[in-house]
Amino acid sequence: MALNNGLRSAAKLIASSESSISKSVSRGFHSTGVKRMGGGHGHSEPEYMHAYHMYNLDKMKYQGLKMSLAVFTAFSIGVAVPVYAVIFQQKKTASG
Repeated sequence: MALNNGLRSAAKLIASSESSISKSVSRGFHSTGVKRMGGGHGHSEPEYMHAYHMYNLDKMKYQGLKMSLAVFTAFSIGVAVPVYAVIFQQKKTASG
């Protein structure tokens, strides 16, 4: 009988704690709003306040020359670095 009363009181305690937890906690997705960038640090203008010509590729002078030079430079670095790394590793293992 005492065990039955103990189990019953434990069940009541668990049920009451679950109801108080469920009242204080709500499940669901929460998302904050979009952060608006304003003031002097935000880029609210269509073009940046300083050096607005810097990112305008359509009006760039000598666009063909600059872009082809940039692509060639990036490609050359992408080829030269692995080739140099392989040669360096082979020299290192050959000298040991």
